[in-house]
Amino acid sequence: MIKKLKSVTLSSGFATFAMFFGAGNLVFPLVVGRFVEGKILSALAGMLLTTVLIPFTGLVSMTLYKGDYLDFFKRVGKIPGMLMLFLLIGLIGPFGGIPRCVTLTYASISQHLPWLNLTYFTLGAVTLIYLFCCKPSRIIALVGYVLTPLLLLFLSAILIKGLFFSPHAVNLDHFDSSSFFYGLKEGYNTMDLLATFFFASIVYQSIEARLTAAGRSGKIIKTSLKASCIAAGLLTIVYIGFGWLAASHSHLLNDVSSDQLLPSVGYLVMGPIASMVIASAVSMACLTTAIGLAAVCSEFTVVHVFRNKISYKGALAGILLITACCSLLGFTGIVKLLAPVLSICYPSFLALSIVNLLYKIFDFKPVKTPVFGILTLMVVIALM
Repeated sequence: MIKKLKSVTLSSGFATFAMFFGAGNLVFPLVVGRFVEGKILSALAGMLLTTVLIPFTGLVSMTLYKGDYLDFFKRVGKIPGMLMLFLLIGLIGPFGGIPRCVTLTYASISQHLPWLNLTYFTLGAVTLIYLFCCKPSRIIALVGYVLTPLLLLFLSAILIKGLFFSPHAVNLDHFDSSSFFYGLKEGYNTMDLLATFFFASIVYQSIEARLTAAGRSGKIIKTSLKASCIAAGLLTIVYIGFGWLAASHSHLLNDVSSDQLLPSVGYLVMGPIASMVIASAVSMACLTTAIGLAAVCSEFTVVHVFRNKISYKGALAGILLITACCSLLGFTGIVKLLAPVLSICYPSFLALSIVNLLYKIFDFKPVKTPVFGILTLMVVIALM
């Protein structure tokens, strides 16, 4: 029985990591490392706040709500809560998160297949995502047992070779506040907190089903929290590793576009023959994240938008159609489109996570004032 519990914890932790570790998580640590160079420790400190600590806060908060995002968001009011959920679905789904995964995969593979057309690649990618998502009940097991080990294998090869066998060293500088805030700002672009609210629901429900069947339903919350810790630890290692890699090779990456950073680092670290490994790592990371995002967006659309009047497969097809259209903007275009929206909305979602966590632990009741107060403040700042 203990062995079963450990198996559920590990596979759920790996699955949580893999669903989070998508396009933004691969690119933005490299963007930060290249820009700050010797100030990498300062920048990583800021970035880890917005890419690990803040999403982990959201995971813990959602776990205490048993993965019920409706209950979580209705504390700000039924209508405002649903509007926040609609915004979330759009940002992490067909208008942001999923097309970003598709375009980053294309950017990596097109280095090796220069004849590849973005339009045709996008059609193939959304078809593959559709096929995986048609079996939503198997997503966690598939991601945790199959795709994540492959992803970790590829990433480990890059990090070990680049960190321990690279001739380039990083000349570290003292703490720099501007680099800290640069890392903090770039961490927003990963959108990890936004995905947390839905990924936590998927993972919690999966753990609940597996532990209830095994007669260990009393361990659900504890197991979910342990899985969250595993995911947070793995993300921290990867962020530090890839940020450091980019900092140590920054002088060779000045003219490289953001979506080509990982393939370029892989080429510098492992050479041209092994560069296909890098493209495979990108594909695995983006595929696992896109599968999770498409699944939660489709389920939400069926239940809360159309009130079960359309099928899951129909909703999935519609979401992936929008995804295909947005993917034609390219990775850089999508990031530019999302940046102003994230700068305004992200702090409000963080505030909601914190006040809901305080409510569950200390019975802290204020919620509307801090959440909407911060939202108003961010709008004013954006308009100044």
